[in-house]
Amino acid sequence: MSPAIDRVVVAPPGADRLLAGHLWVFRNQIQDGQLPESGAVVRVTDTRGRFHGMGFYSAQSAIAVRLITRQERAIDGDFLREQVHKAAERRRRQLLGTPAYRLLHGEADGLPGTVADVYAGHVVLQTLAAGSDRLANEIAEAIAEVLAPQSILLRNDPQVRRLEGLVREVRQLRGHTPPRIPLREGSIQLTVDPWQGQKTGLFLDQRENRLALEPIGGRRVLDCFAYEGGFALHAALLASEVVAVDVSATSLARAAEHARLNGFTHLKTVEGNAFDLLRSLAASNERFDTIILDPPAFAKNRAALPGALRGYKEINLRALKLLAPGGRLVTASCSYHLSEADFEDVLRSAAADARRTVHVVARGGQGPDHPVLLGMPETAYLKCWVLTAE
Repeated sequence: MSPAIDRVVVAPPGADRLLAGHLWVFRNQIQDGQLPESGAVVRVTDTRGRFHGMGFYSAQSAIAVRLITRQERAIDGDFLREQVHKAAERRRRQLLGTPAYRLLHGEADGLPGTVADVYAGHVVLQTLAAGSDRLANEIAEAIAEVLAPQSILLRNDPQVRRLEGLVREVRQLRGHTPPRIPLREGSIQLTVDPWQGQKTGLFLDQRENRLALEPIGGRRVLDCFAYEGGFALHAALLASEVVAVDVSATSLARAAEHARLNGFTHLKTVEGNAFDLLRSLAASNERFDTIILDPPAFAKNRAALPGALRGYKEINLRALKLLAPGGRLVTASCSYHLSEADFEDVLRSAAADARRTVHVVARGGQGPDHPVLLGMPETAYLKCWVLTAE
């Protein structure tokens, strides 16, 4: 692959943002002029001619340029292998043989718009930006050379690809990816659906928070937004009763399968809306020793934040009312637009309205295989707190 010859000139506000450590250039921060085709690798300079790095250009996204590297070099096979190798080495040191982990986490691993998750030797790859999509086969080749996986599945069905003008597709790139992949997470046996499961099959960013739940226990546990039972299964190790709630019958069927796989007869599933169920349980004066709230992102953009704040407060308020004295609330938000300070305000307000004295036991976030970049707050999105209520 020859070095890029296209150039994008960034206006002073965008250049200042890059100098401060950010890796995105928004469309209103680039100078008018002839622009390259979508997906091109471009040389990024400012109006004074200073070089800022090499990046992926998108003709349709509000993010016009995603910086790949601040070095002036070709984005070729050698570069891709280097990035994959460095990412793999970081995970090897951090995760010590964990069978399921994120190998490539976009900008944080030097490959913007790229996600690669490993499940017991099988890789699920997503290329979510025009530039990384153009290099999908080359990225897969680099992963194959560095990891020698059993298979690579291209899972390019997320809605976000439409923002880049990309088609949605799922196709096998290498080997054979089975419909279900068995693996172990801590003390729990799981199976992952890489073809149709949420994200790439499992919410890997919550792995450490799920593992931290194992010693918490609690006689009665309520897991809202349970998906396939990740949190509920870890809680079931010490609990005498676990209720897993989700709107998806398919997800709950898999949660029930996982319960049987682990020999749990005390985990039951309830299909329904978590908001409605929390109201119903409160009206029945139910009490739980541990309640888990891991909802989908309520704020997918800044315009949705006011409604998201109301939603987060309502579920946390109702959960606090259901907690037995001394009970624990494990509550999470994966909305980047809801800052940690906003999340704390929501929880403080919910505690006040519930008339409960609440202590913060722990504050968690995404695992080390979902690294956070200094200067790029968008990479710090997951918040997971453990609270106790008197």
